[in-house]
Amino acid sequence: MLRPQPAPRYGPDTPRAAEAVEVADGILWLRFPLPFALDHVNLWALEDGAGWTIVDTGYGDDRSRTLWLELLDGPLRARRIQRLIVTHYHPDHVGLAGWLQERTGAPLWMPEPEWLMARLLHADASPSALATALDFYTKAGLDERQLATLEADGNVYARRITAPPRTFQPIREGDLLHIGGRRFDVLLGEGHAPAQACLFSAEETLLLSADQILPRISPNVPVWPQTPDADPLARFVASLKRLRRLPEATRVLPSHDWPFEDLRGRIDALLVFHDARLEETLEAARGPVTGAQVLGHLFPNVADIHQLRFALGETLAHLNRLVAQDRLARSVRDGVWRFEPAG
Repeated sequence: MLRPQPAPRYGPDTPRAAEAVEVADGILWLRFPLPFALDHVNLWALEDGAGWTIVDTGYGDDRSRTLWLELLDGPLRARRIQRLIVTHYHPDHVGLAGWLQERTGAPLWMPEPEWLMARLLHADASPSALATALDFYTKAGLDERQLATLEADGNVYARRITAPPRTFQPIREGDLLHIGGRRFDVLLGEGHAPAQACLFSAEETLLLSADQILPRISPNVPVWPQTPDADPLARFVASLKRLRRLPEATRVLPSHDWPFEDLRGRIDALLVFHDARLEETLEAARGPVTGAQVLGHLFPNVADIHQLRFALGETLAHLNRLVAQDRLARSVRDGVWRFEPAG
């Protein structure tokens, strides 16, 4: 399981709302609220010549817009925003990219798979898209009440972001970004999102890790309705092992909780956690079980439909990993997936 103590933090105290705290020379830490159990997201403002480069934009709601207006009139007023870098397509990261671009004129830089996902999910409110999602959740074993709630929710993604910009600058693995006097290598992480951008400064051994590596929790590693047979956990683990090659002294600026040290120790803890989670999943699938039944074993305290989506996605990720390892077999009975020991 995860280490008993969270990863050791470094740097200043956590910023308050509409406050910018310098966490490294020319890098400001901003914290925005989220309407979920994980109630905040960290954004970063980097001095970039006469302007700012902003990394991630926050959730697409009025509260976040208000905070941005206060920051633009306050701590950030000395420079204009001249570039937006969005690490991945999730609403707490890309949510206000369209609004900020319209307000500032700053171009968007983003991994192409992430931009495509944001554009697709924001636009596709068709009945067939909802039918695909409901078929997925039916096969996963959710009950009629849960399915009805999901159907009533419809395209929640589109309600959580402003329309993503129609034009953008793609960033790719190995790209070198010049931000002020710094050089950042783009490192793409998989599993939590298709191609999440992390930024690494070799000169300062500093990593902006987005959601790929967090100091207190594991990021969600889910299977979604668009890719029901995917194996995101394998890609997540492979990404962690690549990032573990960074220098031992690397300091990390994550998208949730606090800046921290001991990158390799944290990665090792995440790898141990998911190995243990696979064994728990295997234990829960001794006989033919549905994804929903295994979810009840792994996540017994799911409180709402938002948590249910993420918990089910991660449950299926561990089940699919075990199927790929030939430790479980999956079949379809009465329109529902059943998982049981292979052989």
